[in-house]
Amino acid sequence: MSSLFSKIIAGEIPGRFVWSDADVVAFLDVRPQTDGHVLVVPREEADRWTDADPVLYAKVTAVAQKIGTSQVREFGSARAGTTIMGFEVPHLHVHVWPVNSMRDYDFSSPQGSTDAETLDAVAVRLRAALRADGHAEAVPAE
Repeated sequence: MSSLFSKIIAGEIPGRFVWSDADVVAFLDVRPQTDGHVLVVPREEADRWTDADPVLYAKVTAVAQKIGTSQVREFGSARAGTTIMGFEVPHLHVHVWPVNSMRDYDFSSPQGSTDAETLDAVAVRLRAALRADGHAEAVPAE
């Protein structure tokens, strides 16, 4: 059975993609912790990160690190937060978002905007930051 993320990757459900290569995609979280929050997801389905092929998992984390570096610069945050939870969607995904304090890790109280116009603008900013950081080959036009 196809996961929600597989449907987003296949274009069956819309997503605001900021990264796309042969193995990994990243798109904005629709319930962001902070503006700029993305999910880094392998195209290949694996329920748990411990089930993933080690080479693929390494690529997911490498992409997460690149995105986190761009987030810190673009959004002026103190750090990039990252976590793997996986209970909400049974498809490996790494949350990466700009953080300034431990409060930004409280998933019961997200601080990011869910307004479609803001999410679109955030995606544009993050794509531009990733291109400026030398990752244009993996950044989709929209």
